Amino acid sequence: MPRDFYEVLGVPRTATVDQIKKAYRKLAQKYHPDKNPGDKQAEASFKEVNEAHAVLSDPKKREVYDQFGHRGPQFGGFGGGGAEGPSGFPNWSGAGAPQGNFDPAAAEELFRQFFGENPQADLFGGRGRRGRAAPPPEDIEAEATVPFLTAANGGTLTVDVGRRKIEVKVPAGIEEGKKLRVPASATGSADLYVLVKIAPHEYFRRAGKDVELDVPIGLAEAVLGTTVEVPTVGGDRLTVKVPAGTSSGTKLRLRGKGIAGGDQYLVFQVNVPKGVDEESRKLIEQFAKRNPESPRSNTKWATG
Repeated sequence: MPRDFYEVLGVPRTATVDQIKKAYRKLAQKYHPDKNPGDKQAEASFKEVNEAHAVLSDPKKREVYDQFGHRGPQFGGFGGGGAEGPSGFPNWSGAGAPQGNFDPAAAEELFRQFFGENPQADLFGGRGRRGRAAPPPEDIEAEATVPFLTAANGGTLTVDVGRRKIEVKVPAGIEEGKKLRVPASATGSADLYVLVKIAPHEYFRRAGKDVELDVPIGLAEAVLGTTVEVPTVGGDRLTVKVPAGTSSGTKLRLRGKGIAGGDQYLVFQVNVPKGVDEESRKLIEQFAKRNPESPRSNTKWATG
């Protein structure tokens, strides 16, 4: 008794067409005669895998197989009497099946009535009358560096595959190391999987869905407060108020201005002038006396 087709492909009876296709391609590549020259067992397995795929990948054939199994018309499982079973098909239950007077031509004609022309070629994935089946196309893999803002906001990317240029859709918020799939219908040969690398940006930094932007401010601006205009990942520019008394490293959140719903953070960096004139120095000394502070008093190492 032939093995159950679902068992042959290693998929459950509830498997989708894509799951069946993926399992078939993996096994067909494994057992293909070109990869196993002279191996009779591999050749038998290849034939078995093609037979299973030919039936389970076709909704009509699969429906009949699910009802009748290997006793269905595609396998010559003919019963006597012409009684009808489910879906109007003859009742091929095995009992009364013809023995010595079985007519292959009649079986093939009946198969053709149900399943179309050239059933043997369909059943064995192109073997039989058409000769050996071509090996299923292997997936294509490629790497691509995606511009920072394209990865953040989404867009398209052109990938060179052999002599072809294929346009790949990049979803907003894609992360480093993810793979983009382009179906065979778009490549004209096989599925394309693009490993994503994200190019660094000139001034934005990414942390998951959040973005950081360093914002330099002057000493007076840090003390007195100010307003600054800043860019965002989305392309617009915002005017932001910097609170008085802002220190280096202080972060200000722009809610929802990051990647795919994340936030953008402004990281303030206070620029201290390297050289000041004598009068400015005296003013700073006066400022220090009038505004005493202990900036290191709360550090763990200050008293240790």
